Amino acid sequence: MSRKRVPVQSARPSDMDRARDDLFGHIHRCGVMRSTEEQQMEWMEDTIQYIGECYPALRAADLGQLKEIGLRFCRPAVARGAEREVAEANAA
Repeated sequence: MSRKRVPVQSARPSDMDRARDDLFGHIHRCGVMRSTEEQQMEWMEDTIQYIGECYPALRAADLGQLKEIGLRFCRPAVARGAEREVAEANAA
């Protein structure tokens, strides 16, 4: 009896996965999370353009999705540290 071979999925990450990981790394290294919303938008536009040059296989829709993911990542749902204190003071 012979066994049927199951095709092995590649463990190599896709370009989208690698680009997303690079974007998160850039966000952490550059400290953009502490910037104003306007600065974050400007930074994100430049960074997405750079990532598009590094990963030419990504389509415009992929880059748009990366931008959206990156902007959400820069604005965590739970405020941290000094930002949290300011938010609580403004709410009172």
